[in-house]
Amino acid sequence: MGLLSGLKKLFIGNGVPRAAAVADSEQHEHKDFQIETKPSKVDGGFRVSGVIRKDGKEHQFIRADLAYSMKDAHELTLFKAKQSIDQMGDRIFG
Repeated sequence: MGLLSGLKKLFIGNGVPRAAAVADSEQHEHKDFQIETKPSKVDGGFRVSGVIRKDGKEHQFIRADLAYSMKDAHELTLFKAKQSIDQMGDRIFG
């Protein structure tokens, strides 16, 4: 390996996308609700957003909360979705 290729890997990586380790969306279940966590990339981090589904109904949500990594954003999104379900139940669709 030459000096130039070593520097290139240092700054660019080894050709494997850094976000490949964490999925863009994840599926979860909580109290008969399906939760899809779908954080979105924004300046400075990842915005909490996702979809809650049950019986053909769907509720999309976006929060002001930011996480600094995609993994943390999925965890925070899941927490917020479960909190909404626990507080509102089926009223979340109405």
